Amino acid sequence: MEMERQLDGLGRILELVVLLNQDMTESLARTGLTVSRTRVLWELRHRGPTTQRALADALDVSARTITGLVDGLVATGFVTRQPHPSDRRATHVTFTGHGARTVEELERGQRELASLLFGGMSERRFACFVAGLGTVLGRLHDQGLAHTLREEGS
Repeated sequence: MEMERQLDGLGRILELVVLLNQDMTESLARTGLTVSRTRVLWELRHRGPTTQRALADALDVSARTITGLVDGLVATGFVTRQPHPSDRRATHVTFTGHGARTVEELERGQRELASLLFGGMSERRFACFVAGLGTVLGRLHDQGLAHTLREEGS
């Protein structure tokens, strides 16, 4: 009986992953983004204008990968490269108006999705759900699985 429950739980997690991945990929594509480029935008939102080296370090990717990602974001009008204020050899990656508005829209979309998914859940049930996810994620991290950006520059 225990194995059946575990397999049912795993099946539900896998279904959730597929549904969220499909929704995220389609939503981002409508805005002209990929998952990899969006991770760069989130990091830039967190840090503010920063160097490509700092972005590469934060996302644990190579300099080549971050260059490709930033090139794509520049070409599509989400970010620009500006002179570094104190280092003539470096540049800062910074949002364009379009990029800043897009990230704000993505944040708004996250709030709406969170409300849709969890709005009707009791506090107790939600706390148990979050605790259970924390346990699952902790076990995955203990096994050395971590969320990393693919080295494709997409």
